[in-house]
Amino acid sequence: MIAIVDYNMGNLASVQNAFAKLGVQTVVESDPTKFKEYDKLILPGVGAFGDAMAHLRERNMIDAIKEFAGSSKPILGICLGMQLLFESSEEFGVHEGLGLIKGRVVAFDSSKFEEALKVPHMGWNRMFTKVHPLFEGLDKEHYLYFVHSYHVVCDNEEDAIGRTFYGYEFTSAVAHNNIMGIQPHPEKSHENGLKILENFTKI
Repeated sequence: MIAIVDYNMGNLASVQNAFAKLGVQTVVESDPTKFKEYDKLILPGVGAFGDAMAHLRERNMIDAIKEFAGSSKPILGICLGMQLLFESSEEFGVHEGLGLIKGRVVAFDSSKFEEALKVPHMGWNRMFTKVHPLFEGLDKEHYLYFVHSYHVVCDNEEDAIGRTFYGYEFTSAVAHNNIMGIQPHPEKSHENGLKILENFTKI
């Protein structure tokens, strides 16, 4: 059984509907004491990093998520949910993250752009991926839907399993043992996104 973490910061219905299209039952779970009862955890997220961590803290979810991660069961962070897996973020100040993957979240550096690009990075873009169970059955490059102004920087480049170019190359998918994350929204990415979610159910 898969739980979608409800901490009042995610597009929960869209994620749940995407799994429903695959015939996969999920539970939107707001009780952190029940996390350990599930086989897999989805950490969605839309909004600001600091607000998200505050919501997780207020709902006593931080320790429960870390405990779940320590059980070796799979976790998938989506968009902001992926960023929360990291140690810190510089979004509107410096904020501590869950620290499940070593690295940080930074703003797009427009000074590195070779052409005039808007931030947030919004719309369809290609992800170039390493071999990983999340991308089973997909081409090494495939289009997914992005909406974000910040991106992750991994301390260990081996944790970066997907890369995307927007002004410059940035990490758009990560995996460290049982902890996984993707910056684009699979629930908005049609067949490619559904395939990633389907693959996650099999990990």
